Amino acid sequence: MTFLYDIGRVLLDFDFETSIARILPQDATDHALRMTRILERKDDFETGKIETEEYIAWALEALGSTATPDEFRHAWRNIFTPNEPMWARVRQLAADGHRLILFSNINGIHCPWIFEKYPEFSLFHGSVLSYHTGFIKPAPEIYRHAIETHGLIPGETLYIDDLPQNCATGRELGFRTWQYDLRNHAAFEEWLAIEMAG
Repeated sequence: MTFLYDIGRVLLDFDFETSIARILPQDATDHALRMTRILERKDDFETGKIETEEYIAWALEALGSTATPDEFRHAWRNIFTPNEPMWARVRQLAADGHRLILFSNINGIHCPWIFEKYPEFSLFHGSVLSYHTGFIKPAPEIYRHAIETHGLIPGETLYIDDLPQNCATGRELGFRTWQYDLRNHAAFEEWLAIEMAG
């Protein structure tokens, strides 16, 4: 069986706001507004339309931050916590010989850094990452890229993602799809047992 795995809020939880808040000016009272501002170009960054250094310079200015580019990188990266129940499942799937592929909207600050930080990503046999492909989920193009690059048969591929719009595109293209909820891993395990038995 082939598994297509999202990263954020599936394999790794994240707390973006707390980490970025550390590099905001101490007297800033409009944290939410500043956070919203740096997300305005997130899609361009995650599709590789903006180079990492350009995005960092722009984001620091948008935040009104005096942090250095390295301090920004540190804050941007240190947002993750492994979702241990899912990693336990991934380890078992890998041990059982299933094919595991990462499928994520992600950027050049987080990658390849997360693969070094969390060595268990080496259990995956391949990846489809938005900043390499030029497309982001839920655009059908990135799903088609995954199908073509990895020779996927959607009806024989289990796709796990946390966002409803991403899951909707997956279903439209024939993937056996589960919308994952970090707070209810047990529901995923129940679905998985049914899918694997079918």
